[in-house]
Amino acid sequence: MRDVPRRWLVTGAAGFIGSHLAETLLALGQDVVGIDNFATGHRRNLDEVRGIVGNEAWARFTFIEGDIVDLATCRRACEGASFVLHQAALGSVPRSLKDPLATHAANATGFLNMLVAARDAGAQRFVYAASSSTYGDHPALPKVEENIGRPLSPYAVTKYVNELYADVFARSYGLHSVGLRYFNVFGARQDPDGPYAAVIPLWVRNMLRGEACVINGDGETSRDFCYVANAVQANLLAALTASDDALDQVYNVAVGDRTTLNELHALIGAMVRQSRPDCAIAAAQHREFRPGDVRHSQADIGKARRLLAYAPTHDVRAGLQEAIGWYVGRFS
Repeated sequence: MRDVPRRWLVTGAAGFIGSHLAETLLALGQDVVGIDNFATGHRRNLDEVRGIVGNEAWARFTFIEGDIVDLATCRRACEGASFVLHQAALGSVPRSLKDPLATHAANATGFLNMLVAARDAGAQRFVYAASSSTYGDHPALPKVEENIGRPLSPYAVTKYVNELYADVFARSYGLHSVGLRYFNVFGARQDPDGPYAAVIPLWVRNMLRGEACVINGDGETSRDFCYVANAVQANLLAALTASDDALDQVYNVAVGDRTTLNELHALIGAMVRQSRPDCAIAAAQHREFRPGDVRHSQADIGKARRLLAYAPTHDVRAGLQEAIGWYVGRFS
């Protein structure tokens, strides 16, 4: 990549995963365009990226403040882009249950706008953030890409619609795409604030403040927690693959393991104590199960290994060990 600088568009560039993609691409000598409307992203994430990559690399970054619901904005962002890494979305199952119209506008209409803009701009590859929520109520574990159930939330519907649209655009217009079904991605810059905060940064912050962490249900609900470095790797592999067989596919992006919420609470607690021995960690509090949530989630990552050469570098413990210093520094 360093030998062949190209122009990349990262949507949702001020968000959690988007900012990590922008950081990695700039560090690899690429030209990057970022777009974000700051609905869930933050300027501080971009400031942090600038501080990490330095001013010389930052000079190759162009930022557009705009909304993907507006087609003209999408067209402007896609101009000259060889690769589109589409991360912009309104995440969260509970958010979608509360406001399905906003979720549909960003995740379905916005997605279609980006496909149209990328097609018309002649982009070589369209890589997009899909979701493990697409598996819905399908009971089998681990989750295999070809077997999905009924969606359990408006959010899940929109992410499945993304896959259908991407497939149609590949067959109808020749816009090659790759969908990445993320499984509970975590890491630095993930937001602990608001009613739809991700569990790991929220729990770390609560522990540092001596506040109890809330666990939905009995705590035996399990997830395949995936460190953000794995997601970045998958995006770059998907964008740059030279294999025709790897294109116009959807892949699980995860570790291929399961961690219960009770295990996660204990693991985070041990790492917080190690970093802050003076921290008094409160016992977890349990409440009712959350509507729209699946009980267990675990990915089969064999397809991504085989066709993309995906090889996750961090399991949940290694990811937390790498991220804990950022969390402590940010939330203390």
